[in-house]
Amino acid sequence: MTAENAGSDAGVAGASAGAEVRWFGGRFWGVSESIVNSLTPRIGGESQLQSVDAVCAAQDTLTEDSEPDYEGLPQGASTSTHMLAGAVAGIMEHCVMFPVDCVKTRMQSLQPDPAARYKNVMDALRRIVAAEGVWRPLRGLNATAVGAGPAHALYFATYEKLKRTLSDTIHPGANSHLANGAAGCVATLLHDAAMNPAEVVKQRMQMYKSPYRGVLDCVRTVWQREGPAAFYRSYSTQLTMNVPFQALHFMTYEHLQEQLNPHRLYNPSSHMLSGALAGAIAAAATTPLDVCKTLLNTQEFHTLRSSGQSQGAHIRISGLVHAFRTVYRLGGLQGFFRGVQARVIYQMPSTAISWSVYEFFKYGLTKHQHNNMKVQRDISKKM
Repeated sequence: MTAENAGSDAGVAGASAGAEVRWFGGRFWGVSESIVNSLTPRIGGESQLQSVDAVCAAQDTLTEDSEPDYEGLPQGASTSTHMLAGAVAGIMEHCVMFPVDCVKTRMQSLQPDPAARYKNVMDALRRIVAAEGVWRPLRGLNATAVGAGPAHALYFATYEKLKRTLSDTIHPGANSHLANGAAGCVATLLHDAAMNPAEVVKQRMQMYKSPYRGVLDCVRTVWQREGPAAFYRSYSTQLTMNVPFQALHFMTYEHLQEQLNPHRLYNPSSHMLSGALAGAIAAAATTPLDVCKTLLNTQEFHTLRSSGQSQGAHIRISGLVHAFRTVYRLGGLQGFFRGVQARVIYQMPSTAISWSVYEFFKYGLTKHQHNNMKVQRDISKKM
């Protein structure tokens, strides 16, 4: 792969990214319509109405100090509804912060092109837009949207279910940090399995002078030249990074919620602040692994050639240990923290957006279902 390919041309890159944005816009409206349709109440028979009567009667007797069951998933809503809420949260998280993610990928390059050496995030964005076009930081957006939807649907649905189940087992009636961390780890396994191919395509599209004309061209080229295993080459590293990241992330978030929102009410400011701080702490702690993951995903061929590793056509960075050795040889200890500023700046608003959107949908679904059940209960009393 060489820089002479058409993917390096700013005009082609801009047109490709613009098409990706228009494609994503159409898909997003379709998802929004699905969410509206999913809010239709799912009311069962007499047995469910009796349970609703009990819930509503109990809520009428709540005092100010009582803890509402907002954290519990609505009993009448299907799992698919909550997966859909998680999918929207994930898509918004990744897409809103995508330009900063592009900068992070480039700043983690071990031996960047002189034209791609940036002082900070703002300097990088300004120079990328000026030299390569306004759409260039958005290349690979549609691949991220396609991967983030199902990945985050599995992520949040699994976390919510396991958190409740494990908390009731480990510490009945109270929050358990161990349950939160364990649920986050299991949710990460499913999330990364769905997201890893999209991450590979996204990061190769984001690199300076990326040789790919578009997402499909990238998928086809990687498949033909490196085989299907290339899409999961960094999976073990991704898990090695994301399991501690998500465990620390969820435990920090739940701990901050206990301090800032002890009654676990719907409180947007506490969700945003807890999410942002949890994301920042987890991101900074796992940056060395993220640098290795980026190297495994992008396979910086010019870096390998300059370091004397790519003597043959088939020499590649093949695993976490190999990636660690390469990073240390080329960048020393500082190399493991390349792009840490961009990573933290990316993760803070990303996790704040993700938790805020998810908690908003969870609250909205709970309230919407409760109101509809209450109407059904009133109707049944009058009959």
